[in-house]
Amino acid sequence: MAARPYWKGQIRLALVSIPVEIYSATKSGATVAFNQIHEPTGQRVKYEKVVPGVGPVDANEIVKGFQYEKGSYVLLDDDEIEAVKLESKKTLELTQFVDAHEIDMIYFEKPYYVVPADDLAEEAFVVLREALRRTRKVGLGQLALRGREYVVTLKPCGKGMVLETLRYADEVNKAASYFREIEDRDPDEELLDLAETLIEKKTAAFHPTDFHDRYVDALHDLIERKMKAKGGKIKPEEEPAPTRGTNVIDLMAALKKSIERPGQASGKDAAAKPAAAKKPAAAKKGAAKAASGKPAAKAAPKRRAARG
Repeated sequence: MAARPYWKGQIRLALVSIPVEIYSATKSGATVAFNQIHEPTGQRVKYEKVVPGVGPVDANEIVKGFQYEKGSYVLLDDDEIEAVKLESKKTLELTQFVDAHEIDMIYFEKPYYVVPADDLAEEAFVVLREALRRTRKVGLGQLALRGREYVVTLKPCGKGMVLETLRYADEVNKAASYFREIEDRDPDEELLDLAETLIEKKTAAFHPTDFHDRYVDALHDLIERKMKAKGGKIKPEEEPAPTRGTNVIDLMAALKKSIERPGQASGKDAAAKPAAAKKPAAAKKGAAKAASGKPAAKAAPKRRAARG
């Protein structure tokens, strides 16, 4: 494997230890990075670490400090910080197993691929992977990464496993404080049926490659056009503001229109068209009765009913 492991250590389950390596499962290569430029000279802006009254300082003179009151710090060096790290620095002990759906998605932070460190570790690795798969459980433990300790989950993923870091409870805002202004009421049944129909119509298998960052694409396009313009100003294209419904009637119409395919009438409209096509035949029948001397007075109400 060409990539360098992000972490090396062991997964421990009771008395069983499995040497593993983990690799970052995501990347940020799709983003467009900008530098700050001094426009008059075209040179890149650089930053120096300075101390008031002293000026620029060397990196080897900088240590970490915790501010316990304004202007007062406890100074700590890297060795002192390293010494207090727990055993989880090199060991992930699985202390609990839960159903995956028990963990709210808002707690998940970042995924990592987990692979056995060598051939000797592979058998135990496969046993743990398949045991998690059969029981439909995920393992829970704590692990030190990026200078801090995380709660993590471990679950099967194809031939390997995925480790995901979780946020702690005090890092997640309580949803109730944001949702309390939303009225607790049941939706209109007809609107709900239309929304469910629209969801079913647009249901399909998920393929990650079907989606891409349109903003990044637009930035690349802008950069290319800017290069061709040789520095000239490029005006953004104006788009019409989207219209918004203001009541239930607008929502009903929007949902119905969304469900209909282009050029295809809704069920009610489709049923109305054949009835409308029969009007000339009814009129001819009425005219024939009038010609034969029979009363045709009842024909008019029938035509009015057809129009309704």
